[in-house]
Formats: sequence, structure tokens, C-alpha cells
Amino acid sequence: MNVIVFFGGFSILLVTLVIILIAFTPLREFIPGYPDAKTRKGYVDNALKVDSLEHVIAQWQLYYNDIHVLLNGGEPLTGKETTRDTAKRPSKLDLTPSEEDSLLRAQIEADEMFSLSSNLNSLDNSNTPFFIPPVKGIITNRYNPQNNHYGVDLVASPDEVVLAIAKGVVVLSTWSLETGYTLAIQHEGGYLSVYKHNSKLLKRQGEFVNAGDVIAIIGNSGELTTGPHLHFELWHNGATIDPAKYIKF
Repeated sequence: MNVIVFFGGFSILLVTLVIILIAFTPLREFIPGYPDAKTRKGYVDNALKVDSLEHVIAQWQLYYNDIHVLLNGGEPLTGKETTRDTAKRPSKLDLTPSEEDSLLRAQIEADEMFSLSSNLNSLDNSNTPFFIPPVKGIITNRYNPQNNHYGVDLVASPDEVVLAIAKGVVVLSTWSLETGYTLAIQHEGGYLSVYKHNSKLLKRQGEFVNAGDVIAIIGNSGELTTGPHLHFELWHNGATIDPAKYIKF
């Protein structure tokens, strides 16, 4: 009888201890089919993070492809096909100014800084979009492809905002050792504008911008600069063009 009582009590004590360990310690999470709500939520969160990481990796791949194309003188296409006008490839673009464009032109005329009529007369053809100056400044170094200077250098007030010259999609928003904070925008008609040596970028790759939107702050970033200024380039169908022929600075 003593042996039976001993083993019976020992068995009850052992079962009680196992139940206590399972109920009040993390050991229960190792039992198949017995995870708590917190663990299940962790599974869901991890699955969402993995999906987000796959999406980010795909975006970075497109991002590096655009940089490769841009550095080789090509025309980046990321984001271009997502815009309504370029996806349909219209034969004739509607260049009628929107209400926002009209307000912007009125503001520029009020400042008496730029002449819209002379700018419009300088356009090569009716399919060329209207470009506004990226900053209010003066040109210190003009377009000179013979000296590998494929744009114009504009000096403006410190912390002057940089504007998008026309509506389009940001295809490049990054930093490099030579040009510092650099941003590029793909516009309609095969035009690409590039803004270099900024102190801060305010738009990310893939974002849509309208003419006159603030996209960056002028600066002096990168090794290929001797002072605060904006290096501005304008490309058309993969070839550099003189921005001064299309924009009245």
C-alpha cells in the first residue's frame, strides 16, 4: 500500500508540474498546434515583411538598371510607362496649360524675372513642352560638350529651392561621390532633366511631379563642385542639348 501511495502521489505531482510548465512558461509554444495569439501575429508580420522585402528588392533592381542606362547616355524608362500620356504614345500632345500652370506663369510674370513670350519663341517646334527655370539664378558655366560639361551651372541664393521644369516622373533620386545628391526627371516627348550637387532631395524615385514642384534644395555636395550651385542638364532621346536654348534663365 505504501508503494502504491508513493508512486501514485509521485505521478500526480509529475503531471501537475508538467501542466504548470506548459501553462505558465514559453514551452507551450513548442507544442504543435498550440501557439498563442502573439506567436500567430508574429508569423503574419514576418510573412508581410518578407513580401515587402521582395518588393523593395525589385525596386532596387529597376533603380540600378536606370542608373546604368543613364550613365551610358540612354533614356531611363522606369516610371515612364506608368504615366497615362506616354503609355498611350499620343501622336499629338495637348500642350494647353492647366490651371496650375497658368497660376505659375502669372506668378513668374509678376516677379518680372522671366519672359514667357521669348521663351516660347525659342522652342524648336510645337511638340516641345514649356520649361520653367529650375532656380532663380545666373549662369556661371555654360553648356560646353567639348569640355565634357553637358549642362549649365546656376548660382543662386543659399538654400534656394530647386523646381521641376515640367511635369514628369522621377527616375533617379540618389547620392554619388562625384555629383552629390542627384535627381533626374523623365518628361513627355523624350526629354530628361538632371539636377546635380543638391544639399537635399525632396522627391523619391517613382514619384510624379508637376511643373514648378519643389524637388530639392540647392547645395554643394559631391567632389566635382567648387561652390554652392545647381548643375542642370537637359537630354532629348538620349542626347545632351543646351538648356539655354529651351529655358530663359
